[in-house]
Amino acid sequence: MKNIKNKLVVLFIFCASVFSYSFVDVYFEASKNLDIFATLFRELNIYYVDETNPGDLMKKGIDAMLKSLDPYTSYIPESDIEDYKIATTGQYGGIGALIRKKDEYIMIADPYEGFAADKAGLKAGDVIVEVDGESIKSKNSTIVSSMLKGQPGTDVKVRVERFGQKELLELKITREEIKIGSVPHSGVMDGDVGYIKLNSFTPEASDDIVAAFTKLQEQDIKYMILDLRDNPGGLLREAIDVCNIFIEKGEEILNTRSKVKEWDKSYRALNMAMDVEIPLVVLISRGSASASEIVAGTVQDLDRGIVIGQRSFGKGLVQTTRPLSYNSQLKVTTAKYYTPSGRCIQALDYSNRNDDGSAGRIADSLMTEFKTVGGRSVFDGGGIEPDINIVVPKYSNVIKSIVGNQLIFDFATEYYYGHQNDNMKSNFTISDEDYKAFEKFLEDKEYDYDSESADLIEELEELAKKEEAYEAVKTEFEGLRKILIRDKSQDLLIHKEEISEFINQEIVSRYLYQKGRIQSTLLVDNEIEVAIATLKNKKKYSDILTVSNTEEKK
Repeated sequence: MKNIKNKLVVLFIFCASVFSYSFVDVYFEASKNLDIFATLFRELNIYYVDETNPGDLMKKGIDAMLKSLDPYTSYIPESDIEDYKIATTGQYGGIGALIRKKDEYIMIADPYEGFAADKAGLKAGDVIVEVDGESIKSKNSTIVSSMLKGQPGTDVKVRVERFGQKELLELKITREEIKIGSVPHSGVMDGDVGYIKLNSFTPEASDDIVAAFTKLQEQDIKYMILDLRDNPGGLLREAIDVCNIFIEKGEEILNTRSKVKEWDKSYRALNMAMDVEIPLVVLISRGSASASEIVAGTVQDLDRGIVIGQRSFGKGLVQTTRPLSYNSQLKVTTAKYYTPSGRCIQALDYSNRNDDGSAGRIADSLMTEFKTVGGRSVFDGGGIEPDINIVVPKYSNVIKSIVGNQLIFDFATEYYYGHQNDNMKSNFTISDEDYKAFEKFLEDKEYDYDSESADLIEELEELAKKEEAYEAVKTEFEGLRKILIRDKSQDLLIHKEEISEFINQEIVSRYLYQKGRIQSTLLVDNEIEVAIATLKNKKKYSDILTVSNTEEKK
């Protein structure tokens, strides 16, 4: 017995010494390199031939160092803290409007309904010429945005150029706290299908969902769609609470694993769910990331509902904000998260770089199979794969050009000032006469593009050049290109339906703001149609959530 105790003591001392040596070794390396960096920085600033900016040099050095890790680990200097708070909370002091560049000036793209800009009379399409007497000509949107923001209760004066008016308008706007709601729209579709659009996981996202879902329950909905498309994520705690709305109390929703084992944590549903029975669809897209993927992955792993859309972004990394000196902060990746089945859906491996320095995508052959609670197969390593995959529609080159040159936006501005007394509805559709007016509107506008056929010809030409066969068929290529050159008016006719949808949404937004735009979009949304059809087909819904015989035999 004594011999065993002695061996245990020796083993303990050995382990402790190895750990201590490893800790001391790492500490020495860090200390040594910090000393080298400090002396280099001092010598550089003293002896470099030209004047240096120490703060700028340090910022670039820090950014370059963090860039070698992952794109989510970043340094936030004191000057950027407010912008960071806006991004994470959705709150700021300002006028409440989206702005964008318009030639040499800045234009109001979308005033938020009921906020300062809207109350002061600013309209989409207004071009800002001056802010507090200062010309903003040639200033970028970031600078103008900072000029418009400020403490709630303070005033800012803007002079704007408005369509159809010769004189500039001067408006005084009283800044206020702008709190961007995380749920821009909710409602009932197809008689009994509840719908909630969630834009981001800000601090009150789950409360907003609860409020919206409560109203929908009062309307006796039988099915539910949670739209997380293009939702970039946000707060982890909010993702857990959103899951909890549809998932039983006590269920594990997520666990995180870190290098610091004491930080490993399991997250469970802490509250009573609002509804664990209602058939549920979660919509995702390639732009759905982080917290959105937690919700979609949890719903899928627990077989609580069906996921529809496209494979999500694949961000399975957790960030924590650490305070630094002089009111600066470090946002650092501290853990990876794992959905209930045990899978991490991180798509890029930043610890193993390609020869060109880019992060390697996890190969399909290296993806690991996991099982949902019902035994269905799901995989890690590349985002959330939907249960029903919808191909994203490919827009024509003509619509890309028209939208990119803001021509539909400008036409909607002109339309609004010519039809101000209309009783606008979200299901508004432009008439044939309106569309002809749009075609006429485009006659003196510039918008260049190649047809889809021309794109294919260009690809074929490149291939012919690589294979050194181009010169032999050059004449044929030129003749074919001439045949494929179309009159723009022909493309406007061919793609009339597609173009009209964009025009409808832009015009509706002028009267009914962002909510109207979303409602207009949903009317022609193929993924919504698939979601509703799937929810109302009990057999199909059940079959998707049931393990097939093929899977059972694996």
